[in-house]
Amino acid sequence: MNFYPEYAQISIIIPVLNEADNIESVINQIQKTENIEIIIVDGGSQDHTVEIAQSLGVKVIVTQRGRALQMNAGAKIATGEILLFLHGDTQLPTEFEKDVRKIWINDNIIAGAFQLKIDNSQWSLRLIEKTVFWRSKYLQMPYGDQAIFIKASTFWQVGGFPEQPIMEDFEFIRRLNRLGKIEILSSSVITSGRRWQKLGVFKTTLINQFVVFGYYLGISPIKLSQWYRKF
Repeated sequence: MNFYPEYAQISIIIPVLNEADNIESVINQIQKTENIEIIIVDGGSQDHTVEIAQSLGVKVIVTQRGRALQMNAGAKIATGEILLFLHGDTQLPTEFEKDVRKIWINDNIIAGAFQLKIDNSQWSLRLIEKTVFWRSKYLQMPYGDQAIFIKASTFWQVGGFPEQPIMEDFEFIRRLNRLGKIEILSSSVITSGRRWQKLGVFKTTLINQFVVFGYYLGISPIKLSQWYRKF
C-alpha cells in the first residue's frame, strides 16, 4: 500500500492514569488539528480522567494498568497511518502535525520523536534537557516522554511495545534502531516537572540512571518496576 504522508491521518494515543488535572488541556491543545484521531487509554483512574476525556468527544477505552499494555491497546483500535504516543501530562508543540508528516521524505527514517522541555524554571533542568537532546540525537535513544511517532505498519512489524512494567520505550527504541534512523525534530514537547519537583533533580536523575543500568545488566523489569514504584 502506498503511503502519502501529507494526507496521512495521525492517531494520537494517550495512556493515562489519574490525569484529571492535565488531560483537558492536553486534549484541547491538539483537538484543533485537522486529520488526527485522539485515543485515550485509561489504566483504571480513580479520579475524573475518563469523564473529562469523554466530555471532550474523543475515543476513550479502559484497560488494565500498564503503559505498554495501554499503548498497544490504543494502537489496535487506531485508524491512522501514523501513530503518535503521548504522555498524559505532556503538551505537543504548535503545528506538530507538519513536523511529523515531513520526516517521511527520507526513506531511511523509521520513526521520530520531539525534543524535550520540562515545565519548571529550575536551571538544573535545562541541563537535563540538554542531556536528553544529546542522548536522543546522537545515541538515537529518545524516551517515551518525547512523544515517539511511527508508521502503523512499522509499529506492528516490530511487535508493538513489549508489555513489560518498565523500560518498554527503551526496549522498543532498541528494536527500531536495528531498522533505520530515528529523527529528532527541532520542535519540543513540554512535559510536567512534577516528578522532578517531588523528588528533586539529583535524586530523580539518579533513580532513572539506576533503572537504565539495571536493565542493561539484565535485572528483571518486574524487579526494577517494584523498586521504582517505591519512589
